[in-house]
Amino acid sequence: MNLSKNFTLAEMVKSQTAERKGLSNEPDPEQVYSMAQLCENILQPVRNEFGSFLVSSGFRSGELCVAIGSKITSQHAKGEAADFEVAGVDNYDLAVWIEQNLAFDQLILECYTGGNTGWIHCSYVAEGNRGETLTYDKVNGYRTGLIK
Repeated sequence: MNLSKNFTLAEMVKSQTAERKGLSNEPDPEQVYSMAQLCENILQPVRNEFGSFLVSSGFRSGELCVAIGSKITSQHAKGEAADFEVAGVDNYDLAVWIEQNLAFDQLILECYTGGNTGWIHCSYVAEGNRGETLTYDKVNGYRTGLIK
C-alpha cells in the first residue's frame, strides 16, 4: 500500500527490533491515515528536494515502544512521526530546509555533532501543527531551536 508517491506502508512499519522480538507492529486505520499525512506533507517533499532516503524509525506499536524504552504516547505510536537522514546531506542543513519550507508539528535535530551525524525526527498532525523546533543531545538534553 502506498502512503505517498514514494513511501509505502511496509517501509513505515518495518522494525528490526519488532522482527527480532516477534512483536506485532500493525497500525490501525487511524494510524495509517496519520502516516499517509506524514508521508505526503513531510517525507515526500524531503525526497523530492534531496532524493531517495530510508526512514530509520516510523510507526511503532505500543508494544514496540515499550520494548525500546519509549513511551506509548510517542508520536511514532500514533503514526505521526518518523526518524530519518539523507545520505550526503548535513543533518543541520536538512533540518533548516524543513523548518523553512514545510509545515510540521515537531522537528528535532537529534544527536548531531556535525555533518551527517545523528538524525532528524519530524512529526506532522492533520490539524494544529505546533511548528516546534528543538535540538537534542545527551549532554544538554532538549533545547529550543536548531543548534549546530
